[in-house]
Amino acid sequence: MTIDTQVETLPFRDPALPVAARVADLLERMTVEEKIGQMLQLDARDDLDDHILRRHVGSILHTSPERLFQAHELTQRTRLQIPLLVGEDCIHGHSFWPGATIYPTQLGIAATWSAELTERVARATAEEVAVTGIHWTFSPVLCIARDLRWGRVDETFGEDPFLIGELASAMVRGYQGSGLDDPTAILATAKHFAGYSETQGGRDASEADISRRKLRSWFLPPFERVAREGCRTFMLGYQTTDGVPITTNDWLLSDVLRGEWGYTGTLITDWDNVGRMVWEQRVQPDYAHAAASAVRAGNDMVMTTPRFFEGAIEAVQLGMLDDTAFDDAVARILTLKFELGLFENPRLPAPERDAVVGSAAHRELNLEVARRSLVLLENDGVLPLDAGRATRVAVVGPLADDAQTQLGDWAGGSGQAGWLDGQPREMITTVLDGLREVAGWDVVHARGADILTLEPDPAGPTFPDGQPRPPLLRACPPDSELIAEAVAAAEEADVVVAVVGDRIELVGEGRSTATLELIGGQIALLDAVIATGTPVIVVLLASKPLVLPPSVADAAAVVWAANPGMEGGRALADVITGAVEPSGRLPISFARHVGQQPTYYNQIRGQHGDRYADLTQAPAWAFGEGRSYTTVEYGDLTLESVALGRAETIVAHVTVANTGTRPTRETVQLYVRDSVTSVSWTDRELKAFRQVDLAPGEHARVRLELPVSECTIVDAEGRRVVEPGEFELLVGRSSRASDLLSAGFVVR
Repeated sequence: MTIDTQVETLPFRDPALPVAARVADLLERMTVEEKIGQMLQLDARDDLDDHILRRHVGSILHTSPERLFQAHELTQRTRLQIPLLVGEDCIHGHSFWPGATIYPTQLGIAATWSAELTERVARATAEEVAVTGIHWTFSPVLCIARDLRWGRVDETFGEDPFLIGELASAMVRGYQGSGLDDPTAILATAKHFAGYSETQGGRDASEADISRRKLRSWFLPPFERVAREGCRTFMLGYQTTDGVPITTNDWLLSDVLRGEWGYTGTLITDWDNVGRMVWEQRVQPDYAHAAASAVRAGNDMVMTTPRFFEGAIEAVQLGMLDDTAFDDAVARILTLKFELGLFENPRLPAPERDAVVGSAAHRELNLEVARRSLVLLENDGVLPLDAGRATRVAVVGPLADDAQTQLGDWAGGSGQAGWLDGQPREMITTVLDGLREVAGWDVVHARGADILTLEPDPAGPTFPDGQPRPPLLRACPPDSELIAEAVAAAEEADVVVAVVGDRIELVGEGRSTATLELIGGQIALLDAVIATGTPVIVVLLASKPLVLPPSVADAAAVVWAANPGMEGGRALADVITGAVEPSGRLPISFARHVGQQPTYYNQIRGQHGDRYADLTQAPAWAFGEGRSYTTVEYGDLTLESVALGRAETIVAHVTVANTGTRPTRETVQLYVRDSVTSVSWTDRELKAFRQVDLAPGEHARVRLELPVSECTIVDAEGRRVVEPGEFELLVGRSSRASDLLSAGFVVR
């Protein structure tokens, strides 16, 4: 290869020129092959020489520190020395960097109901990511979790479009900082556009049978919000909608995203979306046709479809694409690289990275978020449990001391990265660790049950695209010896903390579940220890809402901990002992049985009754619910005006009183009901919330504002409108009708 030694003097290398001029100059110098290569993002664990020197790849992902330096050295040998964009799945922390700070999962963060905390987590993550040479995170996830069987519920912010929009916008702000020229800024990615989670049977990546009106009603608003707020990249979902893969869905990509919303950012496919059209969905006959359709649809970066390179070249040769067909996509990619300043500084791992990654400040933030993410679902008065009320504590359950599972998916030990198999154990405080640190407690531990074993899939170790095929899961039967050990510990203890839930093998892409019940010997364990009569605090350490057995009705308390990150055990000990007040609220509803699916609160009106023949349709715990260690009462909801125009703002006041003896942080939730609509619509929708800190005996008059323009429905023509007529403003502690005060108003 002949290296252009004069490349540094070319106009596109001049930082004094406007970005648009630099892009135009570089684009004019590129061959068709170099343009196609810029549109490729390939796995750095594969052949880097081939990626960079032959395919002219524009981006890599899943790179270890050593291979990142190797990739940079190879780039310096290319003709134009165009720097690489380096991406990674930094989902709830710098997922695959050893020693990085791993926060609660996105669903756990959502339980804080705090945009401010969410933004701080993203900002701290960006600092760790940027200093290690990564420029791009594939986060946040804006999918709506409506089927709890789906394997990726933990990656979402839950079931409500408004809460998702609030928290996703905060996360984008945190990642992107003050602008891409900020050395601590990284590119945010809104994914998976759009409707990816609404798949049949909860099966990951299958057909999403979803109408355009339904998309506009629920699934598109969070994406529109972050698009208008400057999220620089969007990732497209795996699925098809109306039979058309999202990768080539012209209505979504051209008419809505780039048309109606005026989005000028960069689109990236998900893993092998272009190849899947050939080998899995079978809507394209070969890679030339698949590449041509993806380019014509407006895709910019093609993730891990190596044969896109050959397919696109063949498409040009066959006349399906002309030489300039790639220019718009390449221009958008180059714009990101120039705005990040990569031509001047490729942002390789910095010498000071060890002082930033896993820093003490980030560890403190991690603890704060973990505390705020814990949701107290039930409590008969046993909590808070201070040292004076108990001296011997039995900690049982297979997850009490499972450090890597506590971190959840996308966290080092979850299998997506080949260069590490977990985060450092000394950085993780498990539930057992946290409770052992409580002064005055004698803590004994018994595992009590196993969850699962793994077997090779008889279909083979990989899918047709070369990706590893998840192994088959076999639930472990109850083990009488393990249960007996746990029962003996429970009988000799003042209180039992039983830590149950799911494991990372049950979570993630391709790992949807047919059941929501606890797997393995866990149900038998709970039944046995609860039957001892010793008070049992059930800690559900689970990626998503699971169904607990009937015996839990006799437990003393239930706490949902999601996957609480590295500081989860310490946070849980703080809440159990009352050192910290529980303040988490559910971002998603819990089912009583998998057959209840779906259980989300904002379902369409018009069902016949509220029961199945054999079971209520009401969830076990509803969106917005969460207890504290005190009692809070709502009263005197009033509106400043009860007749308003579309351009006006609803102003409400409600009294919130702490009538107990402990301080609390109350999340005051505001919902709207449109009494009569021209088309079917939900009975109530979250539109605003405020968090209020109240001392014992304190009350506050809380002011809530909501523009009338937010009281919308999507009509039969797919237009988002405010229809005149009667409405109700609903305010309270959760989405349950029984928890909400009501005040009527009219929109003129």
